[in-house]
Amino acid sequence: MSKTSHYFIDDPLLVHREKRIKFFFRTKEYTFITDAGVFSPDEVDPNTAFMLRSISKLSGSLLDLGCGYGCVGIVLGDQYGLDVTAVDINPRAVRLAERNAKLNGVSMRVFVSDCYSTVEGQFDTIALNPPVHAGKEVVYRMFEGAPEHLLPGGRLYVVLNKKHGAESAKMKLAEVFGSCDVAAKDGGRLVLVCEKT
Repeated sequence: MSKTSHYFIDDPLLVHREKRIKFFFRTKEYTFITDAGVFSPDEVDPNTAFMLRSISKLSGSLLDLGCGYGCVGIVLGDQYGLDVTAVDINPRAVRLAERNAKLNGVSMRVFVSDCYSTVEGQFDTIALNPPVHAGKEVVYRMFEGAPEHLLPGGRLYVVLNKKHGAESAKMKLAEVFGSCDVAAKDGGRLVLVCEKT
């Protein structure tokens, strides 16, 4: 990866290094195709795995925001029979998410979107492991756009490490939603949840 290349941008010059990784959730094994230039290509990110295990049973529709290669939307969609939309700014990640959905037998809509720029409609749940290295401005745009994309009573779940600004993110989310709760914590890792009232 070039010095200026990150998982949240599309670097067409980046050499492909596809691999398959496994992820166990409850009693099921999932397989994901990953590649260079996408987030956490060697394993499902521990924060993502922690968020998946911390979210209580869902129903209805899910927006997997910043979906990467599709883990969150695929696992939650499969486990709970959700209507899933998954978006990412990186076209390479989106192509992988499409392939992984088919590989794991999950139906979901996947497309390129800069935050919510091409997202239409409202959802029961939005799940987000924010791209902290893209900067606070990008992450806060993801927070600020969430209420208008949630149905009444809908929830936003966000996973963050304290060292990556979880406490300041909690304050920002409380400002956006009126309140923000901690759904789960493990050491320096927090899953935050906000409900649209």
